[in-house]
Amino acid sequence: MRQVIVTVLITVILVCASRPGLAQNAKLKIAVIPKGTTHLFWKSVEAGARKAEAELGVEIIWKGPLKENDRAQQIAIVEQFVTEGVSGIVLAPLDDAALVRPVSAAAQKKIPVVIFDSALKGEAGKDFVSFVATNNRKGGSLGGEQLAKLLGSKGKVVLLRYQIGSASTVEREAGFVEAIGKNPGIQIISDNRYAGATAGEAKTASLNMLDKIKEAGGIFCPNESSTFGMLLALRQTNLAGKIKFVGFDTSPPLIEALEKGEIAALVAQDPTRMGYEGVKTIVEHIRGKQVPAVIDTGVRLITRNNLNEPEIKKLLGRS
Repeated sequence: MRQVIVTVLITVILVCASRPGLAQNAKLKIAVIPKGTTHLFWKSVEAGARKAEAELGVEIIWKGPLKENDRAQQIAIVEQFVTEGVSGIVLAPLDDAALVRPVSAAAQKKIPVVIFDSALKGEAGKDFVSFVATNNRKGGSLGGEQLAKLLGSKGKVVLLRYQIGSASTVEREAGFVEAIGKNPGIQIISDNRYAGATAGEAKTASLNMLDKIKEAGGIFCPNESSTFGMLLALRQTNLAGKIKFVGFDTSPPLIEALEKGEIAALVAQDPTRMGYEGVKTIVEHIRGKQVPAVIDTGVRLITRNNLNEPEIKKLLGRS
């Protein structure tokens, strides 16, 4: 009898060893930490993460700061998951420098980290497993090129920046400035104002630079909240649709404004894919598969002219 039990145990061990997914699926707990939890963008990221959760048979713990300027809270959340000993972390850093220490602490505890959406100082594939994101500089360039086209390569434009330390939007802003710089007839008359973490703050910041906005023929904003805040300010001052406005991200209110002509174009990310690929990448790494150091989740320019194209409708979840 004893020999039979031993034989059964050895068989079970050999099966689990040959099929590690069976042993790991139920055990893996993946913490997914966004920059914030209020913007619609993050709801789409969570949907992608949940899709990967279901497909891969792992447990996702979704937790992030309420507002996208609470670095201290995001650091505390990372530290909490390191202490709890989760299997892996998928993190969108609020600040490319402030989150380096907690990510290093995770590595010291043998907890792998995938960075998504916004860069972290360090080397992907070395200091953290992978970087899953939009090509943000390309996105900013697309916005700048479109605005220059709308203005006929001449006139004045305004850039409302997002927030210091946010690597993703810094890259978009740089891409925009580079693209506009290729048009000698266009002058950027304001590029030193910051929207802040919420649409409400962005609206206030926009109203505070109304003199520059009225002087300009074009405007660019680099994320969902700055774009929506600027839109609210333009509506309040009866300027919506009268100035060529290119924004970033594709929440339903922004798509509605695009359809109305209040926004001329939107640079679109794929947040659902971002969430999915972030979770998939960390799980594959944990299970011993080699993963790319950088994964580009794509970026597109959306206008009223291409809104009904099948690929765009799929991206927007309208198909």
